[in-house]
Amino acid sequence: MTFRETTIKYIKDILRPKTIYEVVYAELQEAHLRKLEAETAAEYAHAAMQYNEERIKRLKQRLVEHAEESA
Repeated sequence: MTFRETTIKYIKDILRPKTIYEVVYAELQEAHLRKLEAETAAEYAHAAMQYNEERIKRLKQRLVEHAEESA
């Protein structure tokens, strides 16, 4: 197949109406991608929450220790 034939075939494929199957499949792929992105964001948020919980514990402990030293 020549470059011209390949290019014409590509353009025709882009311009032709998509089948229901193609539309649904593309939307399904998009849904999977968005779910993976949401899972990544949820994991990141969970890790940030854990980090800040530990940080709060550490800082509260420092305040308690400082109060005991000052008393």
